[in-house]
Amino acid sequence: MPVIIDGTNGITQAGEFNSDSSFGFKNRIINGAMVIDQRNAGASVSGNSVYALDRWFAVSSVINKYTVQQNAGSVTPPVGFTNYLGITSSSAYSVAAGDYFFLSQPIEGFNVADLGYGTANAKTVTLSFQVYSSLTGTFGGSFRNSAGNRGYPFSYSIPVANTWTQISITIAGDTTGTWLTTNGIGIECLFGLGVGSTYSGTAGAWAAANRMSATGATSVVGTNGATFYITGVQLEVGSTATSFDYRSYGTELMLCQRYAYPIRGGFCGFGNGTTVVDSACNIPVEMRGTPTVLQGTAIYTAFGSGSTYIQSAALNSLPTSFNANGGTLRFSNFTGLTANSVYILTGGALTTTYACILSAEL
Repeated sequence: MPVIIDGTNGITQAGEFNSDSSFGFKNRIINGAMVIDQRNAGASVSGNSVYALDRWFAVSSVINKYTVQQNAGSVTPPVGFTNYLGITSSSAYSVAAGDYFFLSQPIEGFNVADLGYGTANAKTVTLSFQVYSSLTGTFGGSFRNSAGNRGYPFSYSIPVANTWTQISITIAGDTTGTWLTTNGIGIECLFGLGVGSTYSGTAGAWAAANRMSATGATSVVGTNGATFYITGVQLEVGSTATSFDYRSYGTELMLCQRYAYPIRGGFCGFGNGTTVVDSACNIPVEMRGTPTVLQGTAIYTAFGSGSTYIQSAALNSLPTSFNANGGTLRFSNFTGLTANSVYILTGGALTTTYACILSAEL
């Protein structure tokens, strides 16, 4: 039945109107359309615990069993999307009971505090996404809390290989357990890629255990060269999946920069002794907390006092005064600088190298 929005002017809304998900921050997933890739700029990455595309964490109990890449395989994205996250299995690995391979997004507690998890008023939510795989069958994932002692395994079907399939999963809110509503992990949403029996459980029910996927789910890492592509991931309040919440590129980028901010380009600073150049750094958005620095890939050249000076190693530390709003970047590993002289620093292509990554990830 249509819902009348304004009876005076006769404006109506065709179909169901979901008031909980129609205003504000409808989609609690950040970068669900897989558009932002600040760290890797489309390059393939692997490891056992790596952030791939922004806000998406690839976790493995055994290293290098799959690679992650924006638009891996170069297939056509589903209608309405231009990007996807692609996972490719690197071997035919037999998953042991205690093994786990999954893709996740940990959601900050501030962004899901209204869901009321752990209380009698816990809200029902719906997870929707589009998925494409070279494998068919029943796949799995889960929701879990920050302590890993409450988990909800879910399952879904991919009936046709190499075809985009729309998935929608409705999950009743958990009225038990401890769920953070601060800047820690409020809810973690996982997509299993091969999870052993220790961390798997019956789909469709909350359990007082660390669940990463549903029992019997297809293992992507079990087939060499298997692919798993995903995009359009949305988590919203209510029992019905609604249209994907497209945010502007600038808004999505700022949401990502709260958790990770690669610093690139040139800098102006002063010689703090003979080996260090200090340069002011302002962050475009307040980060989730005081960031740590992940070592950069760029070697910088300092120009000043009629001479040039080249770093012997990339930036790898921050002064203790650095906080969630910025501070001073400290470029070390020079020789022969003049204290208190002004230097211009250059080095680092805008898309491939960076002075450092400021990380405040969950």
